[in-house]
Amino acid sequence: MTTFPVHTMESAPERSKPALQQLQSAFGMIPNIAGAISTSPILINSLVGLFGNVHGGSFTEAQVQIVLLTDAVTNASAWAVAFHTTLALKEGIDPADVQAIREGRLPKDDKYAALSALAKTMIEKRGRLSDQDVDHFLAAGFGKDHLLEVIAAVAASTITNYTGSITKPTLEAPFQAHAWQG
Repeated sequence: MTTFPVHTMESAPERSKPALQQLQSAFGMIPNIAGAISTSPILINSLVGLFGNVHGGSFTEAQVQIVLLTDAVTNASAWAVAFHTTLALKEGIDPADVQAIREGRLPKDDKYAALSALAKTMIEKRGRLSDQDVDHFLAAGFGKDHLLEVIAAVAASTITNYTGSITKPTLEAPFQAHAWQG
């Protein structure tokens, strides 16, 4: 079995260090997934660029977590499901809505349900949304700009989800309570 390093600030490639510093500032730690991603400066820098735009975009942080948790479940990324479960609960999302997403169901909250459904459908259909998919999302009160912004969130989560599936980083203690097996 191929193993991948989980880099620290000291062991990471030089061109990965600024990105890791940004993530450490955002989370107060370097998540293991980021340490693994930093093996490739190209990938970690791509992620951090998307990360900054997604988390600084027009969605609330809770809405971002709905999309990222849905993506993690849809892509069956155990590390990311635990991580985004922790962050979603920290953002005050109803635990029942978080559990629904973890189980592949839609949240009760209408806006969260529209976001979750769009993210899941976008991944499952590889971006080939039907007019009905688009209309359902827009009818929930979101704009066309929001629909396109979800693409950026899906792209960012795809980086972490795929990397997690390939590198299998250890789940850190703060996220253990939300460990997930798809």
